[in-house]
Amino acid sequence: MQARGALMMEHRLIERVIALMKSAISEIQAAGKVDLLFIDSVVDFIGTYADRTHHGKEEDILFRDLDKKDLSVDDRHLMNKLLEDHRFGRATTRALADARSRYCDGESAAVTDISRNLQALVDLYPQHIEKEDKIFFPNSRNYLSDDEDKAMLAEFREFDRQMIHEKYKTLIERLER
Repeated sequence: MQARGALMMEHRLIERVIALMKSAISEIQAAGKVDLLFIDSVVDFIGTYADRTHHGKEEDILFRDLDKKDLSVDDRHLMNKLLEDHRFGRATTRALADARSRYCDGESAAVTDISRNLQALVDLYPQHIEKEDKIFFPNSRNYLSDDEDKAMLAEFREFDRQMIHEKYKTLIERLER
C-alpha cells in the first residue's frame, strides 16, 4: 500500500461520520433539541481521529516532507489551502464544543450554533476530501520516490501507534487538574 492509500482509507471513515452528522442536523432542526452523546462523539471523533490523527499524519509527515520538495506553484498553493481547511475544521470543532456547553447551561441560541457548526463541518469535509483524493494525493506521489513513500507509510503506522497513548495521557492530565 502507498502512503496516500492509508490516508484515503481514513477518508472513508470520516465520510461515514459526515453522513451521520447530516442526519443529526435534520433531527436537531425538527426537534429543536440536541443529542448530547452524539455531539460529544462527533467532537471526539473530529478532534481526535479526523484532526489529530488524520490531519496530524498529513501535516506532520506528508506536508513536512513535501515542503522540502520543489512543488509546482499549483501544488504548493493547494497544500496551503488544505492547511487552511484543517485550521477551519479545528476552529469549527472548538465552536461546536463551546455551543454544546452553552446548550447544557440552558442557552437557547446554542441549538442554532450547534446546527450551524455541524453544517460547516458537513460542508467542509466532502470538498476537502475530494481535493486530497483526486488532486493533491495523486500529484504528491510525483514528488516522492518509492523508498520515501514506504518510509512515510511506516511513519504513519508509528504515528497511529502513539495516538492512543497521547489521547489518554492528555485525558488523565486534564482529570488531575
